[in-house]
Amino acid sequence: MTLFSYRPGNTLWHTLDVRCKCLLVCLLSPPVLKTGLPANIVCLCVLMFILKKLGVGPATLVKALKAFLLFLILIFFCRWAGTPGDPMVTLHGFSLTRQGFTSGSLVALRFLVVMLLGLILTATTRSMEIKAAVQWFFKPVPFIPEKRVAVMVGLALKFMPLILDNAREVTHAVNARCGNLRKNPVRRLINLSWPLLKKTFQSADDLTLAMQARCYNENRTDPRFSTNGKEGWVVGLALFFSVGMLLMG
Repeated sequence: MTLFSYRPGNTLWHTLDVRCKCLLVCLLSPPVLKTGLPANIVCLCVLMFILKKLGVGPATLVKALKAFLLFLILIFFCRWAGTPGDPMVTLHGFSLTRQGFTSGSLVALRFLVVMLLGLILTATTRSMEIKAAVQWFFKPVPFIPEKRVAVMVGLALKFMPLILDNAREVTHAVNARCGNLRKNPVRRLINLSWPLLKKTFQSADDLTLAMQARCYNENRTDPRFSTNGKEGWVVGLALFFSVGMLLMG
């Protein structure tokens, strides 16, 4: 099981209608992208509280998202160093500005909050339910094959944990052969990325052959949606929270 795999449970977030959960993500995403640091920090605290209730603590997040956190740190330093403004630190004519620090922190925090929103959705919802919700939302839209789009989304969600699992296997294999002791970082990156790409494309090819062997197509029986009766007040609370974020921003 990876961090983005479905985690069975009986919490409120597990029993909500999948259409409601998708709507909650849509309601919270625009305020995250339109507001500043204080509102995003509040949203981050709320999401961390929800993840804690789901059994995913901060230590688990840091351990599973090391590569993503390094990516956020890189974005932060790039914005800090590349934004002009009032210098905070100057070394050999190179300045790190206050405006860059604020901008880098905001961009990295927005990336983190959006990622946590997706994590909560995938951890509490089966991929088939998300596929059904995508099909339901796109059905009224003309000229869009909603069933085909839903199948593509479902396969993408299935492949996310598979890619992470393949990455872990490749890392262990390289470390077992002392590949992590190489001093050349480019060579180490190649030793990790090339086998991972090969395994990913091989898995995709195997999946394609398996689907063709079973005569799989997008015209299948639509699953039924289940509700717990609490969707109304949850959406209302999310809408109130989104408006509060916009006012705070």
